[in-house]
Amino acid sequence: MTTKKINYLFSLLGLLFLFSAKSAIPTASQSDTLPPEQNLKLVRIYFEEVQEINHLVSEYDIWEVNHDLGFLLAYLSPIEIIELGDAGFTLEIDQPRSTQIQQSQEFDPAQVSGIPGFPCYRTVEETYSSLAQLADSNPDLANWIDIGDSWEKIISAGSSGYDLQTLVLTNKNIPGPKPVIYLISAIHAREFSTAELATRFAEYLVDNYDQDPEATWLLDYFEIHITPQANPDGRKIAENGVFWRKNTDNDDGCENSSLWGTDLNRNSSFKWGTIGASTEACDETYSGPAASSEPETQALQNYLSSIFPDQRGPEDGDPAASDSTGLFISLHSYGRQVLFPWGWSALPSPNDQALETLGRKFGYFTGYQVCQSGEEGCIYQTSGSTDDWAYGDLGIASFTFEVGTTFFESCTDFEQQVFPDNFPGLLYAIKAARKPYQNPSGPDSIHLGLSAQKVAPGAGLSLHATADDTRYDSGGKGDEPIQSISAARFSIDKPSWTTGTQIYPLSPADGAFDNPQEALVGIVDTNFLTGGRHMIFVESQDADGNWGVPSTIYFSIGEEEFSPGVFPQQIAAYGSANSVISHYLNIYNLGTQNDSFDIQVSDNSWATILSADTIGVLRPGESQIFRVDITIPGVVNVGDEDTAVITITSQHDPTKFARSTVKTITRNPEIYLPTLTK
Repeated sequence: MTTKKINYLFSLLGLLFLFSAKSAIPTASQSDTLPPEQNLKLVRIYFEEVQEINHLVSEYDIWEVNHDLGFLLAYLSPIEIIELGDAGFTLEIDQPRSTQIQQSQEFDPAQVSGIPGFPCYRTVEETYSSLAQLADSNPDLANWIDIGDSWEKIISAGSSGYDLQTLVLTNKNIPGPKPVIYLISAIHAREFSTAELATRFAEYLVDNYDQDPEATWLLDYFEIHITPQANPDGRKIAENGVFWRKNTDNDDGCENSSLWGTDLNRNSSFKWGTIGASTEACDETYSGPAASSEPETQALQNYLSSIFPDQRGPEDGDPAASDSTGLFISLHSYGRQVLFPWGWSALPSPNDQALETLGRKFGYFTGYQVCQSGEEGCIYQTSGSTDDWAYGDLGIASFTFEVGTTFFESCTDFEQQVFPDNFPGLLYAIKAARKPYQNPSGPDSIHLGLSAQKVAPGAGLSLHATADDTRYDSGGKGDEPIQSISAARFSIDKPSWTTGTQIYPLSPADGAFDNPQEALVGIVDTNFLTGGRHMIFVESQDADGNWGVPSTIYFSIGEEEFSPGVFPQQIAAYGSANSVISHYLNIYNLGTQNDSFDIQVSDNSWATILSADTIGVLRPGESQIFRVDITIPGVVNVGDEDTAVITITSQHDPTKFARSTVKTITRNPEIYLPTLTK
């Protein structure tokens, strides 16, 4: 007998001992009595054909798929290890990771809230309490609503279990209809970071309303719906350190209390039970006894149907119209991937190209791999998933974000990677929700700046920005076509698509729209504007006629006796070793009195000479150009750069100043930032 077979027999004997007595069946509220999972191992299962993947994911708890190295990482019991070995698979136990994940999670002595061992993640109750308070404190911006019940709440007639609470964010004082984005998280209970990511994203939007122009206009002109705990019963078990995935439905034939439940992301009614799901009640991917059998699934599908119109025909090949509205994102962990339908088929969906484009835009922000989940080389095929249902049934542009690198992500990694990696992509997702099959093909408008943040009534205001059609990344899964910029525009106080909004053109700083990245310049006429704060919306168009999403910036109109301004506020130029690069800045007197200005340079490492230390006297509205000469050292590498901060201070009121950031780079330009010349 081989050593391998002997080891299998010893494992089997140990397994028989472990399961010789049945444990009591716990509920989520009794989950602290669950035994530790010390008999389970993380195991690499090596595969030779793609067809093997779809078989394995339907029967085993697969955590990762490495297509390049040809293995799946699975969380297996001893009997499952024996089964796979007997079936001829090559297996390799990852003992260090197995040991690490089996270590019990305990409260730090100083921890007063959060999941034990993970103080950065709020429990179900803490999540609900935080978002309920957010809504109570901001009634004009938020509603906290109940969209359905969990399995345990229904089966117990309300004595246990949870409501599926949902946060709805929008400025109620601005009438709709408004484009809708719906974000759900933690549909798989053990994916700790997802609910916290969604909760903090909501808190950021509300807390920064009326301060950050981006948060402000997004809440003014969109509806953001967030279900932070889509599987609260299962989540309560996971909070005790158990790698629980499913809900807690225990009446479908599974008699093992540590394995029951339905995988809610295999239970949706579109293509239910087709592939990548199990019909065995104890399996991790058990799809339930029938399509949308679970109350959590029913609640999500009913709610989606209530907030989104049906924008796709009944046949698999029917596309959603290119001007369809709305966006759906399901937050999962882990894998650092952005996935889109189809999951049930390797064939592309009828809106595949547009979904790829938006996915690659998300990839630019997240740095994640972007691919159709069911295609060969992505992850594996699935059926009954929520995003396939949202797209397949209603035509909603739908995505899954697989965030982070493990289920129980450390707080350090969440704070330093997961949240900052995904936050800008979620902001972009709101903007894209108006026309998700069109706007992502257009350029981004970035680096918005003004000659001053506050001007006197009627004073001219210089606006600059960058139009960029290159901001896509698929993580190696294909390239996005790029085009030259063809136009740019701005509007004041309302986005361009609102009725009656005046549109103003922006010009290319170099005189021609002929690059995929262009510096934009324009003048804002303030004569017709009232005093107080205003918002500027900037949009750019590519040569194919695609307009991208807007970006925004604030400015104010008010009487200031002394107020310096500088244009541009950001500037860059490129050169080689030993060369002298000249930057030109325009100094404005934006105040109501004659003034002179002191000019200083700071933060620079390379030799920097100003053409003048003072400017003036300038009358109100007058301006004067001055030069900044920067010498690039003789010993530099390609890519080295130096940043000098130029500060212009009023001589009459030293508390009033303006700044410009001047960057000099030793490489060929990739971004065409504005450079003023005489």
